[in-house]
Amino acid sequence: MVDGFMLYCSSKNLAKKTLASYEQSLKLFGMFLKDKFNITEIDMIHTNHIRHYIKNLQERGKYTVSVLPEKETINSPKNRGDYNKKISTNTISNYTRNIKVFFNWLHKVEREISKNPVEKIENIKPEIKQKKTLTPEELKNVFKSFNASTFHGFRNLIISKLLLDTGMRIGECLTLLPENVDLLHKSILITNPKNKQQRYVYFSSKMSTELKRWFQYRDRYSDSNFLFPTTKATQLSIQNFEKSLKEAGKSVGIDIHPHQLRNNFAKYYILFGGDFSTLSKILGHSSVEVTQKAYLDFTDDEIRKKYQKHSPLNNMDI
Repeated sequence: MVDGFMLYCSSKNLAKKTLASYEQSLKLFGMFLKDKFNITEIDMIHTNHIRHYIKNLQERGKYTVSVLPEKETINSPKNRGDYNKKISTNTISNYTRNIKVFFNWLHKVEREISKNPVEKIENIKPEIKQKKTLTPEELKNVFKSFNASTFHGFRNLIISKLLLDTGMRIGECLTLLPENVDLLHKSILITNPKNKQQRYVYFSSKMSTELKRWFQYRDRYSDSNFLFPTTKATQLSIQNFEKSLKEAGKSVGIDIHPHQLRNNFAKYYILFGGDFSTLSKILGHSSVEVTQKAYLDFTDDEIRKKYQKHSPLNNMDI
């Protein structure tokens, strides 16, 4: 049944990350059912079995169970700093959601089960952690820590500034080709978005100057098809860029990762007077509600400053 569900999901052209999340969640759930209740058939599963599993997730530690135990010798989960620590509410929420999607498919689409065991399983409300907004000074310090005299240092600096200026995902950025960039209209065509729908993002005049410098520099030292290649002309991996950005931040005492630049783009876009409708389209979200849910976590100080800028009385001659 899990294989059939995964085939169904693949036919819908879901992202690889989503497919992997579904498969891992369901295989771990299946292992629990077999070990705890000796259940191997779908029609043997009842609501209480799912509740038992949620309780098990809340009690067991991280990385203490593996779909492929033989891989533990390679991955060495016991050496991780967070090994056996409490599984986050967000992770449990994701596992529960994935299980519900699976049973809803069995019940409503495939008609394999007459009674849906997840009907009475309530959604677990994920914890919303406030995303840190880096100050302009902090961002400047991180950017200055890149060694722009080297190919990879200059490249990583331009990528970092582009992520902050456009809000694109790092995966979208690293697959860009030079022909995706329109310097005249200051726009970039994203051809491999998460939701499979191409879109444009836009960059500032400052970024336009930076990109022109990068084009000239890149063309002197690389004949790669990619806009931001490695020194060997291959595609730069997300992991390698993420490592470089983290090291740059660490050198100036700042914890930073690529997605944080996208988050900061969104926060500053709103703080500087942008609207959620336009922001949602730039970010490639499915709806304005998704954008608001992700970026409505302003601090009290940010709200205070935004209020002073948009106060009715401040902006009226009364």
